[in-house]
Amino acid sequence: MGQSQVPLFLSLILVLIYGVSSTTFTILNQCSYTVWPGLLSGAGTPPLPTTGFSLNPTETRVIPIPAAWSGRIWGRTLCTQDATTGKFTCVTGDCGSSAVECSGSGAAPPATLAEFTLNGAGGLDFYDVSLVDGYNIPMTIVPQGGGDAGGVAGNCTTTGCVAELNGPCPAQLKVAATTGAEGVACKSACEAFNTPEYCCSGAFGTPDTCKPSEYSLFFKNACPRAYSYAYDDGTSTFTCAGADYVITFCPSPNPSVKSATKEIQPEAVSYSAASSQNASPTLTTVFLIGVLGFASWAVLRVW
Repeated sequence: MGQSQVPLFLSLILVLIYGVSSTTFTILNQCSYTVWPGLLSGAGTPPLPTTGFSLNPTETRVIPIPAAWSGRIWGRTLCTQDATTGKFTCVTGDCGSSAVECSGSGAAPPATLAEFTLNGAGGLDFYDVSLVDGYNIPMTIVPQGGGDAGGVAGNCTTTGCVAELNGPCPAQLKVAATTGAEGVACKSACEAFNTPEYCCSGAFGTPDTCKPSEYSLFFKNACPRAYSYAYDDGTSTFTCAGADYVITFCPSPNPSVKSATKEIQPEAVSYSAASSQNASPTLTTVFLIGVLGFASWAVLRVW
C-alpha cells in the first residue's frame, strides 16, 4: 500500500526539524491510479522533509515549506519496484534515483511541472505550471488565503493544465509504454526534434527570434495558463503573497484518462518492515527529540 497522510502532530514535528514554515503545500491525487510525486529544491534553497513518495487515489499529503523556497514538483506514473534488486523506476517523470525518494534529482522529460519561487521579488511568490519539458499528467496549482505583499499586487490566480493530452498528443511527440500502446506522455518539440528553433537556443535564443510553434500551440490551446515554450512568461507566470498552495493531480476526473491507463497502471509499491530499519539514525534521533518536545509542550498546555 502507499504511504498514508502525514498526521498533524508529525507535520508539527517536521516544522521543528526544518525550521519555521511560512507556507504549506497540500498535494492531492484525484487520479484513478497511484501517482508518485517528486520534489526538487532549487540551488541554495532549504531542502524539504521529503523528495518523493506515493499517493494512492484520493490520498493527500501536507508538506511544510521553508521560507524563500524555490523548486519544482511533478508526478511520476507507471512506477514499479524490482522484486530482486529493489530498484524503483517509473515510465514517466522518473528521477533516476532508483528509489521512491528523488534525493536531489529532477524529472526526466516529458513531465508536467509545478514550479515555485516563494518570497521572491517584492515579497511575492511566483508560480507556474510548465509544459516546456512536455506533459504526462493533468495538474493545477490553487493558492489559498494569499493576497498582496507590501503594496505590490499579487493576482493569486489558479493555474495549471486540466486537459488530458496523452491521447490527442501529435504522433511526433507521443510517448507509449510499449509499441502500439496508448500514449502515456507527450514530448515537447525541443525534446522530440532537438533543433534551435524549437529549443529557443543559438540564433533563436531570444523572445524576438523564438516564437510559438504548431507544437507549443497544441499545448497552449489546450491549457492557456500553462507554460508552453521557453518565452511564454506573459500569460503563464502568476504571483501571490502569504498563501498556502494546493497542488492537484487529475483535478478534473476524465474518463479518457481512466480508460487509457486502466490496463497498464500498476498497483502501489509495498515496502517491507526490513526497509524501514534502514532509516537514517540521525533523522530517527531528531524525530525522537521532536516527539519529546511536542509531548513536553502538550503537558505544559495542560498545566
